[in-house]
Amino acid sequence: MLCDAITWVQKTHKVKTVIDLATLTGAMIIALGHEHGGLFSNSDELADQLLAAGRATAEKLWRFPLSDAYDKLIESPIADMKNVGPRDAGSISAAQFLQRYVEDGVRWAHLDIAGMVWAAKPGTLWDKGATGYGVRLLDRLVADRFEG
Repeated sequence: MLCDAITWVQKTHKVKTVIDLATLTGAMIIALGHEHGGLFSNSDELADQLLAAGRATAEKLWRFPLSDAYDKLIESPIADMKNVGPRDAGSISAAQFLQRYVEDGVRWAHLDIAGMVWAAKPGTLWDKGATGYGVRLLDRLVADRFEG
């Protein structure tokens, strides 16, 4: 469904930038716990803007690599690709899968927020329960980069 949404927004609105947030992989919780969201991007500039917005709002991100070397994780002998990679580099292979739906020339970022959307106990930014993680971050990004 997420790759359908990425495709739809590009075809329908001819956007230059796509940012998606999803609780995509449990592997992200293994990698980062509940302290950072995972960031994947085909644009260093967009990644830097998101990292800065995360620092400013205390909704921290950690950038992961995307490269052709990881494509082998989603190769399939019987299909164009498979949508589930092996256990190792699970979050990266999921992002590699999504990236295949991003059109040339479109800046894209995927935030895997699996470990950040629920707090088992109160923290400095949110109470116990649903956190709303990403709202402050995206609000700051839009205010800093796209308004006025």
